[in-house]
Amino acid sequence: MDLRFPRPLRPGDRIGVTAPSAGVQPSMRARLDAAVAALGGRGLEVVLGECLGTPGVTSAPKEQRAAELTAMLCDPTIAAVVPPWGGELGIDLLDQLDWAALEQAEPTWLVGFSDTSLLLVALTTRLGWGTLHGSNLMDSPYGPPAGLLHWVDVASATGPVTQRSPGRYRTSGWDDYENDPGVSTMTLDGAGGWSVLGGGGADVTGRLIGGCVEIMGPIAGTPYGDVRAFGERHADEGLLVYLEACEDNAYTIARTLHGLRLAGWFDHANAVLVGRTAAPDAPDLSQREAVADALGGLDVPVVLDVECGHVKPFLPLVNGASARVVVDDRRHELVQEW
Repeated sequence: MDLRFPRPLRPGDRIGVTAPSAGVQPSMRARLDAAVAALGGRGLEVVLGECLGTPGVTSAPKEQRAAELTAMLCDPTIAAVVPPWGGELGIDLLDQLDWAALEQAEPTWLVGFSDTSLLLVALTTRLGWGTLHGSNLMDSPYGPPAGLLHWVDVASATGPVTQRSPGRYRTSGWDDYENDPGVSTMTLDGAGGWSVLGGGGADVTGRLIGGCVEIMGPIAGTPYGDVRAFGERHADEGLLVYLEACEDNAYTIARTLHGLRLAGWFDHANAVLVGRTAAPDAPDLSQREAVADALGGLDVPVVLDVECGHVKPFLPLVNGASARVVVDDRRHELVQEW
């Protein structure tokens, strides 16, 4: 299977918005409008789908969500699809998508993280599509801090993309989108960059693949998350597997990471990148200790506190891209090319 990447975004491109998982509550519509306006300010035209409401935990019945997502991804006039955010049960879409139609289509950027990461990994591992693990639509009004790029800039790139840890992060959850729907400046009140588990540095290359730990665990043993097979197809280059924990405690994260290891996710890994997390520790196991317990014996660098998850800011990563990560006294840097 050859890897195929969507063409770079250009001014005037159409961006499809649909909610494959959770929809947008009425109290959040003002933030949705602000996010649409932010993309418009970047010269993009936003097309809103029908699956955006909140009749329940998902935006619509799975058949309707799958049909709308498939249609947008197969529409040659839509250059990217960006869900408003993740959710809880987007996994019910995986066997509802029209995979035959997607296989025949030209790749379209699918952008997002959290629950959306299962769709990103499925498209990359099953079809060889490059997909973009980046901010969801509702976070798109934020400008990135120095060192990082907005997902639109990454999707617009025509050459190598270099990003560096800004050395700052947010310590206190999310902004209040209901009372301040137009917020576009991140409060980054914590200090800290990347480190390598066990000490030392790293300078490694490989193909990027990964997502949210809680979402990757359930698909690891299925045809929609077969990273072992993806690694075998790219064994000559190896993989850079990235993972980030959202909310599970350290016991559950350790179990899930062990499960991914047993499913072969790290068989061809040259390194593992672990996102900074605000997920809770357990009484006698921290989140860092959970990572060490599950991944410390892999004999590859495990890079900690990368900005690729539920703690702002966000470092967009392209699944399938060739990448180099460097961690030393001077650089906390990741370069991608596709």
